[in-house]
Amino acid sequence: MKVAYTGWTWIKSGERDLAVRQLEDSFRDCKYIGYDVVENFAFISDYFEDPAELKALVDKYDLDLCNLYGHFSFNVEAEIEKAKKQIDFLAAIGGRWFNCQNGGFGDDGPSERPTNPEMLDKMCYIANTVGEYAVRKGVKLCFHPHYGTCVFSESDIDYFAEHTNPEYVFFCLDTAHTTIAGMDPEKLIRKIGGRIAYMHLKDVDTYALRTAEGSQKMACFRALGHGTVNFPAVKAALEEVGYDGVLCVELDNPKISNYHAAEISRTFLRDVLEL
Repeated sequence: MKVAYTGWTWIKSGERDLAVRQLEDSFRDCKYIGYDVVENFAFISDYFEDPAELKALVDKYDLDLCNLYGHFSFNVEAEIEKAKKQIDFLAAIGGRWFNCQNGGFGDDGPSERPTNPEMLDKMCYIANTVGEYAVRKGVKLCFHPHYGTCVFSESDIDYFAEHTNPEYVFFCLDTAHTTIAGMDPEKLIRKIGGRIAYMHLKDVDTYALRTAEGSQKMACFRALGHGTVNFPAVKAALEEVGYDGVLCVELDNPKISNYHAAEISRTFLRDVLEL
């Protein structure tokens, strides 16, 4: 298994030139810390008219930008068109995985809700359509169950898995989102098995989680080793189902800085998981 780090948290500016400099900062920092593989949000494709420009920036730091990460609203046809363009860009830079998730409910209602088949059916249709396109481009679509979206709970995941084509639609499981959904990450890994094509690792302070409500649950995410997720058990479960892909560390809101959080997690991966 290879370790990676996600760099979208470095990008704070909406202004193109500054955002590109922040993107380059993420490449430089991750490489220096000891990550040879990185991912980012698919919106970075908007910064480059020619994919070769981004590829040259990645190559400057001898990195593998293996994955871009998109978001789907319920505007089905528009999302399919946008995702196909992002996959074209990803394939042009040599990426192999396209992470994606529902972008949220789009209203002021509660962040956690019972399964909504109508919403789920739209996500399944988008994923099946885009996933088939991605395979033709040499890319695997990896759907990411995520807090505050229509694919979050175990029942959501079960429905989504049943209504998507396993030849075209795979999963990116996230140890933190799985935990706050009340699931055991290693049990879900064994349940999903061969449909896992990518993994996100982040830790959770489950003591803080006990009193957190709503979106504050995501404020309980921590760098690896600073929470209570049993990562050796996660690694063992992945080995058991034959997973030999990327383990990508992500931390949405690092307490000190992106560099600090990435370094802590890299040390944990090396010292505890021997990766």
